[in-house]
Amino acid sequence: MALKIKEEIKKDPIKKDLMGFEKTSEKDKPFSPLNFWLMGGCAILIFLGYLFMSGGGSTEPNGFNPDIFSTRRIVVGPLLSFLGFLLMAFAIICPPYKWDAVKKKFKKEK
Repeated sequence: MALKIKEEIKKDPIKKDLMGFEKTSEKDKPFSPLNFWLMGGCAILIFLGYLFMSGGGSTEPNGFNPDIFSTRRIVVGPLLSFLGFLLMAFAIICPPYKWDAVKKKFKKEK
């Protein structure tokens, strides 16, 4: 019995990192590096959308500045932010093993 347990330990040793913690396999991780890159890109897209929506107001207290209703502020900025939030949800939800399958597929085609 003890011999059988020793053989199983030799076949599947627990891998530990430098701190002594058990390493997790790639399949057990919730996000792959590609997920993090996509989330970073989406965060930049959201930031750009908010940056496009911002701007100065009128310099006179009783004056009107027509730049408030520019296309950049009303259409482009909200569209960029919305796309950023939409793609962020996709980057979070998509499982990491799907990305690995896509990567292998592209390597085979080349």
